[in-house]
Amino acid sequence: MDQRNLSIVEEFILIGFSDLPNLQGFLFSIFLIIYMSIILGNGLIIILTMVAPDLKTPMYFFLGNFSFVEICYTSVTLPRMLSDLWTQKRNINFFACATQLCFFLILASTEFLLLTVMAYDRYVAICRPLYYPLIMNPRVCAKLVTGSWISAIPTITALVYLIFSLPFCGPNKLNHFFCDSLPLLMVACGDTSVMEYIVYGGTVLYIMVPFLLIIRSYVKIIVIIQKLPSAIGRFKAFSTCSSHLTVVILLYGSAIITYSIPKSKASSGTEKVLSLFYTIITPMFNPLIYSLRNKDVIAAFKKLISK
Repeated sequence: MDQRNLSIVEEFILIGFSDLPNLQGFLFSIFLIIYMSIILGNGLIIILTMVAPDLKTPMYFFLGNFSFVEICYTSVTLPRMLSDLWTQKRNINFFACATQLCFFLILASTEFLLLTVMAYDRYVAICRPLYYPLIMNPRVCAKLVTGSWISAIPTITALVYLIFSLPFCGPNKLNHFFCDSLPLLMVACGDTSVMEYIVYGGTVLYIMVPFLLIIRSYVKIIVIIQKLPSAIGRFKAFSTCSSHLTVVILLYGSAIITYSIPKSKASSGTEKVLSLFYTIITPMFNPLIYSLRNKDVIAAFKKLISK
């Protein structure tokens, strides 16, 4: 096609949930409640890990950072979706779309890396308890958190630059509620196969590799737990990992399935539904998962309320 006949796309239209016109107000109310619960739940975890003396341990230091990432992570997509549902104006300009995708992928990668760090923390606590204070000292913990925050920035920035360097000549409708890589590749012009491989490479690097490291940590944890002489000891050891393992299954399960489906099937809306789990549902339940079965968090919350 002659380059002069191509119309350059300057904005995208997020289809979102426009196929449910009679439920726009209901969806707005539901997602607003979910967003407020995410902020309040994760905000409470952050406050407790900062002020409660009993929670001044590496595990809760990582949990506080994880909750902060959850708030930032959902704030990249949910406010925009709420605005679209309220105003029914679903257009997003080129730069805003690129910015949203960049921050979303950076924060998602940070979240996956922090979960890996938390798994390593549990491994050291259970498998090498005598060396735990020495290995997980404050300096090491700070480095692990800092590395989780900044390590993905160069790669993700380059990835987003490559995606938005593709020619977009129409259509400009994204079958999603935020700017994500697969829907963008669906509307890009020309052959995007190379870019698809790059995106899947990023998925392997920031989702599959951390996931395999988490599995490796838990395999070693399970081996050690099975060697404990008493059933009570085995139960107590595993209970310290149960919350983290639940979050890992929910988050990684939905993310791996979403980014593993072929591009041809992504347009069916399956990806959009699956994305709700790792962008909204999991961040909403994480504070409950980490607090309901955690006596230290519950005790710290009661002390905070009493004051």
